[in-house]
Amino acid sequence: MIDHVSVAVRDLAAATEFYEAVLGALGMNKLEVRPETVGFGKTYPEFWINLRSDMPPLTSSNGAHVCFRARSTDLVDAFHGAALQAGGLSDGAPGLRPHDGEGGYYAAFIRDPDSNRIEAVTFLP
Repeated sequence: MIDHVSVAVRDLAAATEFYEAVLGALGMNKLEVRPETVGFGKTYPEFWINLRSDMPPLTSSNGAHVCFRARSTDLVDAFHGAALQAGGLSDGAPGLRPHDGEGGYYAAFIRDPDSNRIEAVTFLP
């Protein structure tokens, strides 16, 4: 069982603003702030962004991949829209992904400003 996940970011303030918008669309909030890390979640910090100002430039072939479960397709759509509005890039528009499972896998993929690949998914009946 996974307790929490973290990704590296170059600019903690900018990343915090980005993730407040993106994760807010999924019902998550900023729950903990420390000098070099910020935790987001619903009841406890389960997703962290960590300042790594000296990390090498990321490309589309590196960075982390994290997937969040959404309760509906509307929330997956809202996640994707919030990410684009907050300065992220689309890495896969919302839609069904039959190659990712037994039908009903509805997901959207974005790249955050540090090239981390973030996904939201829900499963249709």
